[in-house]
Amino acid sequence: MVLIETFRKLALSFPNVVEEPHFEKTSFRINKKIFATFDEKNNRAVLKLNEIDQSVFCASSKMIFYPIPNKWGKQGWTIVELSKVRQEMFEDALKLSYENVAPKKKQ
Repeated sequence: MVLIETFRKLALSFPNVVEEPHFEKTSFRINKKIFATFDEKNNRAVLKLNEIDQSVFCASSKMIFYPIPNKWGKQGWTIVELSKVRQEMFEDALKLSYENVAPKKKQ
């Protein structure tokens, strides 16, 4: 189980992340792009995963991770049931979401 305080602390631990409202939710952004939201009413997170990561998380835990049931889900937006997810698994998914949206480092 992941509490909102834990979610917030983890999300804000990444470089250059800001917390902002997004309609009735709380969003976490990097360079004005959302990588995660929190729906307090339903105790759910939504993360931006790539297609492969989304399929891996959803296949391993169908009752915890599942795509948003519309075009957003097909773009990688994935619901996470915070009352059911193990913190370590959530941390891994949140990190992948951040890396998916954060600017790529120039080499």
